[in-house]
Amino acid sequence: MSATYEIRAVEHIGEHRLRLTFADGLVGDVDLANNFEGDLGPAFEPLRDVNYFARVTVDHELGTIIWPNGADLAPDTLHRQVISPS
Repeated sequence: MSATYEIRAVEHIGEHRLRLTFADGLVGDVDLANNFEGDLGPAFEPLRDVNYFARVTVDHELGTIIWPNGADLAPDTLHRQVISPS
């Protein structure tokens, strides 16, 4: 993974929305609600709960966002979502 995509900061801004700051200076919002629909594995199931989702932090070693149960999302995918929201 390129350092460009590393996440430096995260802010929960409501529901399943996050404001992300990347190493390349890009700052933008992503709505991840669609990521938690349908059949999920055990790591992602708790993220349906907005209160649990809000416990997101940055793992600076991995360069991405994580939750207390170890669930994480690929920073390059999040970078693309900020640039080209669906």
